[in-house]
Amino acid sequence: MGGVRPRWLDFVELTKPRIAVMVLFTVAAGGFIARPGSFELVELAHAILGAALVAAGASALNQWLERSTDALMHRTENRPLPSGRLGNVEVIAFGGTLAALGLGYMLAMMASPIAALVTAITLIGYVFVYTPLKSRTTLNTLIGAVPGALPPVIGWTAATGTLDVGALLLFLIVFLWQVPHFLAIAWIYREDYARAGLKMLPALDENGAVTGRQMLLYTLALVPISFVPVLLGEGSLMYGFGALGVGTYFLKTVWSFAGDRSDAQARRVVLASLIYLPVVLLLLLADRWMRALVATS
Repeated sequence: MGGVRPRWLDFVELTKPRIAVMVLFTVAAGGFIARPGSFELVELAHAILGAALVAAGASALNQWLERSTDALMHRTENRPLPSGRLGNVEVIAFGGTLAALGLGYMLAMMASPIAALVTAITLIGYVFVYTPLKSRTTLNTLIGAVPGALPPVIGWTAATGTLDVGALLLFLIVFLWQVPHFLAIAWIYREDYARAGLKMLPALDENGAVTGRQMLLYTLALVPISFVPVLLGEGSLMYGFGALGVGTYFLKTVWSFAGDRSDAQARRVVLASLIYLPVVLLLLLADRWMRALVATS
């Protein structure tokens, strides 16, 4: 016989740990890329801790808003709220407290308020704009990609105290990456989304032709955008060729999905996307660190 599930595990589940790891990775990457070799680790720690609290709170509030539709989908019906293991009031209190603590911590501990402002915009965009739009328009994925692309900007602004071209480039790379990534996931779970009445594009696109074109369009834009740091002198040819190589691999899988549109091929796109983003960010980080070391030697 299985034991009773500890309540603290339900609160952990509310924070969506796997998504949080990717968010915090991009926050850290944005900070280190902005100031290679000279970024103070204390300031980075403040940014990561504050963003972690806000991300956890946002995930909890997102699940409270989606409790009814989560109950209709097989992949989410066992979450703490639709399963009845947690109640509305405690989830709202948990999520709101974490978000408020995270923003307050960043304002109190960081030298510049810009990172906290970008974090607040991310929270509002994800919870109060993207989440409600999932039941209203197929543009929700595109709109949701805006707050989804802001974490590296949080790291960048924490390191520099400014918003500049470098922050914009990181935003564009993550923004364009998200569209094929999340549309591939939505294609895999299209029946679940349709059952819940959510207007994800794949749930309404019967043969997947429009979904495939959208994924291909944004990936085709992503590959040259990832090369722009080289043109602006923010990255070397070593980074550029590396980014083009992994971008070509990602594009190939998306191209195959546009022609095949099977669940198996969608899963290959998801895998390729999860390889692409960390590799590109790590390539840019390594490149900028090596250039900084050469400049100071």
